[in-house]
Amino acid sequence: MKKKPPTSNPQHPTSNVSRPTLVSGIQPSGRLHLGNYLGALKNFVDLQNSDKYDCYFFIADLHSLTESASGRINPKEKSKQILGLTADFIAAGLDPLASALAIAERGRVWGSLGLIVAAHTSLGCGPLHLAGTPEQQQRYLVPMASGRVIGGYGLTESGAGSDAGGTRTTARHEDGPDGGTWVIDGSKRFITNAGQAGTYIVTARTGDKDDGSAEISAFILPADTPGFSVGRLEDKLGLHASATGELLLDGCRVPAANLLGAKGEGFRTFLKVLDGGRISIGALAVGLAQAALDAAVPYAQTREQFGRPIGSFQGVAFMIADMATEIEAARSLVWKAAWLKDKGRDFGLAAAEAKLFASEVSSRATNAAIQVHGGYGYVTDYPVERYFRDAKLTEIGEGTSQIQRLVIARRILGLRIV
Repeated sequence: MKKKPPTSNPQHPTSNVSRPTLVSGIQPSGRLHLGNYLGALKNFVDLQNSDKYDCYFFIADLHSLTESASGRINPKEKSKQILGLTADFIAAGLDPLASALAIAERGRVWGSLGLIVAAHTSLGCGPLHLAGTPEQQQRYLVPMASGRVIGGYGLTESGAGSDAGGTRTTARHEDGPDGGTWVIDGSKRFITNAGQAGTYIVTARTGDKDDGSAEISAFILPADTPGFSVGRLEDKLGLHASATGELLLDGCRVPAANLLGAKGEGFRTFLKVLDGGRISIGALAVGLAQAALDAAVPYAQTREQFGRPIGSFQGVAFMIADMATEIEAARSLVWKAAWLKDKGRDFGLAAAEAKLFASEVSSRATNAAIQVHGGYGYVTDYPVERYFRDAKLTEIGEGTSQIQRLVIARRILGLRIV
């Protein structure tokens, strides 16, 4: 008698098949052993046998199926639970690798949650950590790092995507007490955590350079700033529980003290921020790819056709082999980039390579997982179709795959490639 396909998510802890660990025994930091990283992660989601793991799969499936705004996570209501691990990491003195591990493990269960945390830590907290004054960090970064406030980063515009230097949002300075104020006008598009963040970092043109190019500066923008509002919230292919939307800035006045870094240094700052963000997106891609493999392996072992498990056919077995090999390689690249960042070494090239490879591996792995599942992979009874939809974002966010190739080629060749 032929076995029926599994009716529950095969990557749940209830499966008899052991799930491969996301970590491969690397110990890159002298501060804490890798086991301590995973110990912290297990406080959020027990990866071995907790009902909480099943619970997050269930919640993720519900949010994935909900197309309306009511289906999005509200981090302002659940910020402690969602972002509390960020505070744990900072308090424990952990490093970029620990952050990447946290994002990957979240992404392995729920891509939307992984993206919320990635945007909050890398894009929200990152600029303040990189360029903020002690006063700015105390006022804005501390609440964000503790999980009390969500962060967002307003860089992309309708006409300034890959060409981030084409920013049209403007900021003009007006004299007054305490250094005067900056008045910001414009809009931002495709902003993660839009409408949920309490603090945004936004970029704006503050003048022109001698060569005629735009002078871009960065500003700290609290969500309650008069003139600030959230416009359209996007209906996306995947990552439905993560809010992505438009920021509208109509005469937003912020004090001079909210200029982040020196005037005109915003472009340089966001390039550094994007380098770190690429590690986060690479980690999210690794998590999604691992989730796809976790689902495909037990399915291939238990689903029978022609009187034998489909995993015993080379056509399926070799897909599994390719998935496992590419995921391990992607994981190593991402971990290496995080390690270089932790050591204070130049990690820009490694981050671009890791993000490029991991994101494309994630798309291939999630597509292969659907193929292993056959017709069952195409329906929402199984999670692999969600992994596939979620993974596509990793080839776009923090710079498309084409932009990553430009970055890599320019660094290696030393030529201006267009």
